[in-house]
Amino acid sequence: MELTGRQKKILRAVVEGYIDTAEPIGSHTVLARTGLTCSSATIRNELVALDKEGYLEQPHTSAGRVPTAKGYRLYVNELMRERELSQSEAEEINRKLQNTPAGKDKLMADVGKMATELTSYPALTISAAASATVKRVDLIYIDPNSFIIVLLLTGDTVKNKLVHLPFSSTETLLKRLSAVFNANFTGLSEEQITPELITSTERAVGDTMGVTSVVAGFLIETLMTSRDAGANVSGEANLLKLPEFQDPDKAHRLINYLSDSQNLSALTAAPDFGDVKVLIGPENAALELRDSSVVLASYDAGDGMRGLIGVVGPTRMDYSAVAAKLAYIAGGLSRLLGAGGSPPAGFGKLMIKGGDSDVQK
Repeated sequence: MELTGRQKKILRAVVEGYIDTAEPIGSHTVLARTGLTCSSATIRNELVALDKEGYLEQPHTSAGRVPTAKGYRLYVNELMRERELSQSEAEEINRKLQNTPAGKDKLMADVGKMATELTSYPALTISAAASATVKRVDLIYIDPNSFIIVLLLTGDTVKNKLVHLPFSSTETLLKRLSAVFNANFTGLSEEQITPELITSTERAVGDTMGVTSVVAGFLIETLMTSRDAGANVSGEANLLKLPEFQDPDKAHRLINYLSDSQNLSALTAAPDFGDVKVLIGPENAALELRDSSVVLASYDAGDGMRGLIGVVGPTRMDYSAVAAKLAYIAGGLSRLLGAGGSPPAGFGKLMIKGGDSDVQK
C-alpha cells in the first residue's frame, strides 16, 4: 500500500521521536512533532494503519508505537531529512586526518576511534588489501640446516621466514631454486602455484628432499594472507551505555562477534554500493547483527581497491547524522590514500543503499 502524505509525516515523527527518546511514541507526541491539525483520534487510526502495514509495532497494549525494520527502511530511503556537518565537525575531522601517523594499520585504528567519538557507537575500519603477487624470491643460505626465504611483493611489501630443515641442504641447491622461482613463480596468484608446477620445479633443480615444497608453501601462504582485509573495531564498550543493550547476554554476543576480524572482513564481500550503505536489523546476514543496524561508508584505498568505515548500533539510530559523518571521513580517507576527491558537501548528495531500493537523497 502506498502511504499517504499524512502517514509518511506520522511515520517520520514516530521514527525521529523514538530515536530521540528510546520510548514508544503516542498520538499526542506525533501531533506535537508534525503540527498536523487533525484530532488525536485520527492520529491513532493512522498509527493502527501503519501498524497493520508493518511499519510500526506496539510493544505493549497501552504503549505508543515504535518503528519496525520496514519502517526504518522507508524512513532511510524516503523520509530522512538531509544532514550536513557543522563547520566545527568538518574541521575536527580534517584536523584529525591530517595528524594521523604514517602506517595504514595505525591510521585505521585512529580513524576508528575518531568515528566512535563522533557517533558514540562501535566503529569498524576495514582496509581491503590489493591482490598481491611475488616480484622477487631470494633464498639466503645460513648453514646446511637453515635458510631464509625473502619475498618482495607487489606494492614493495617484504615478507620473510627463517626455515629450519630436519635434513641438510646445500647453498648450490638454494641458488638454483632462487633462479627457477624468479623465472616461473613471480607474477602468479596462489591458485596458479599448482602441484604440477612444484613437481616440475623439483625435477628441474634435482630437489629430492622437499625444499621446493617448503618455499612454494610459504609463497602460497603469503599470497593468501595478503588478500585478507585488515579490520579494526573500537568503542565496543559504548554498547553497554545504550538502552537496547542493557541485557548483558545480548551485549556480550554482539561484542564477541565484533571482536572476530574475520566477521568484519566478510563485510568487504558485499557488492559495491556507492557512498553509504545502511543495513537495518534483519537485513544483516549475520544472526548476531539482526537486532542492530550497520552503516558503512566506502573509500578509495588506492591501487584500485576500496575500504570501508562503519558503525554498529541499535536500529534506533540517527541515520542521517551517522551517515553524514562517515561519508565525510571516507572522503578524507580517499584523498589521503586514493586518487583524491573531496568529501561530500552535505548528506543530501549521498547515495544511501540498502534493502531493495536505492534512493538519491
